[in-house]
Amino acid sequence: MSCSSLCVPSCGVVAPTPLADATNEPCVRQCPDSTVLIRPSPVVVTLPGPILSSFPQGSVVGSVGAP
Repeated sequence: MSCSSLCVPSCGVVAPTPLADATNEPCVRQCPDSTVLIRPSPVVVTLPGPILSSFPQGSVVGSVGAP
């Protein structure tokens, strides 16, 4: 079995078929460097504390007219 039939080129590199089969020949493929971008998922952190509200609890609604 030849080296080219044992190794499948994973990066699109095509190697010529060897003229003789060798069982002790290492099969090595060199591919160009790749760049991987890893984006972290958003994290929600809940901290204990008072609940802040923008609506006052003891508000008085009314109008004052001019005398």
